[in-house]
Amino acid sequence: MRRRLASLFYEIFLLLGVLSVAFVAPHLLIGMVRKAATPGPLLWLHVFLVLLAYFGWLWKRAGQTLAMQTWKIKLVAASGMPLSYRQLLLRFVLAWPSLLAFGLGILWALVDRDRQFLHDRLAGTRLINSA
Repeated sequence: MRRRLASLFYEIFLLLGVLSVAFVAPHLLIGMVRKAATPGPLLWLHVFLVLLAYFGWLWKRAGQTLAMQTWKIKLVAASGMPLSYRQLLLRFVLAWPSLLAFGLGILWALVDRDRQFLHDRLAGTRLINSA
């Protein structure tokens, strides 16, 4: 569980760079040209889509983000096979409330028989050691 939490914090650090390139710079330019800020819901939709593209591409391609590679963690289907697009999307969507509800979906791993996060259990995915 320690490596998964370390990977999560490292991922947050990496996402600051991804979001600054894909989010902050374009919206600052739009704001300067239009002389107005982009409406809030559109900003959140943009963030959601950028993060979905980031995680979706990396999870589908290799089952790992850079942080997961660093900590030797891999995401697979519960059967051990590569992820389907449905599982990938379901895990991404379910991870939001899992994290935003004070990390309760993460703490679930403390009581789960396989030490899996709640969103992994619900999406039919699992984190394994890739070493």
